Amino acid sequence: MTRYCVDLDRRELIATWGTGEGDLATRIALLPAEASTTALLSLARTLTQLSDAAWRTYTHPTSATDGLETDTEDSQPDQERKRFDDVVRAISQPNLPHGGTMTVSYSPVLESANRIGRALVALDSPELTQAVLTEASVELAAIENAELGDLTGRAQQAVLLSREGASPAQVAAANHLFEQEPFGSKTLFSAIDPTAAAVAAAHWLAAAAEVAAEASGQDPTTVVLEADNIEALPHETPTLVLELLESGASPYDAVTGLVRHAMNVADGLLPDPAALREQLDNLDEALTELTDDETDIDPADVALRLTPLDPTRPARDLLEDLLTGIHACWLLHSEYDDEDLEDRDDAQAEEHQNRSRERFAQLVREAAARHRDRLI
Repeated sequence: MTRYCVDLDRRELIATWGTGEGDLATRIALLPAEASTTALLSLARTLTQLSDAAWRTYTHPTSATDGLETDTEDSQPDQERKRFDDVVRAISQPNLPHGGTMTVSYSPVLESANRIGRALVALDSPELTQAVLTEASVELAAIENAELGDLTGRAQQAVLLSREGASPAQVAAANHLFEQEPFGSKTLFSAIDPTAAAVAAAHWLAAAAEVAAEASGQDPTTVVLEADNIEALPHETPTLVLELLESGASPYDAVTGLVRHAMNVADGLLPDPAALREQLDNLDEALTELTDDETDIDPADVALRLTPLDPTRPARDLLEDLLTGIHACWLLHSEYDDEDLEDRDDAQAEEHQNRSRERFAQLVREAAARHRDRLI
């Protein structure tokens, strides 16, 4: 989301947002010289709240809330998205106290807009009000662009967000990047929505696992685990994704399911109580064994993970793990390379490694092309 702050020395209202490569900032408006710091900070805070509420309609799209039951015809995310049309009016004509009471909206987007309007009324600056109205329109337009898969300009901050769904245009763009570089590239983290990038990465991981399995004789679902014997790797999540794909899940369903689960955990929800019960049963057995051995219990041995992903950044965490999984497949594949590495100097060994990576990359490209329907 965009964060707003006050530069007291220059008396400026500033907007800042992340891009995946660093943060950008722009000046929104000059601030009234006579305004109090408290009043200025109130404006900046409410603008940040509006951005937060509005971007939540992007990260929690209605299309991703399968099975959501609501008391109205439209789901809450759908209702919130429709509030974008009312934001400018709410800022220009906010609900104000009247007769000792004040109307407060249940909509986070609309109420944030009303709070901005009340902050502007207190500051009483027509020039500032107009600048804030323009800024609100720019911010909402960035979210609309991100929904369409256009992550340029202000919408680039979407690369730092985890989304329950994935834009087909973004998945296609990520897949094109993998066609150029099957091991992944930095552009995946700076220009592509991370959930969409992870969907494409799952497809390419499956192709890489197929190539590694053919060379090693291992099952495709165990190749990343096997590579952990060559180099220490975070193998749990890539292996889980491969197992989901093997069971018939599409890359889209496997990735969005894991991301949605982690986002629910981050929101303080328990999305799968049955799985937790199974974890508790396993934990009870582990505690019994540890107690019987009369050893000191390591907290790491009895910790419960409610999600395999980092709940503060699940989509990017998943993308990183899937790219590591592709690297793991190459490690295993290279172990079965026919070329003899004995009696080679460092330069020759490096040249061999480069050829090995390129051979593997080409095989993965061919495997991904054969199973392209898996991604669509």
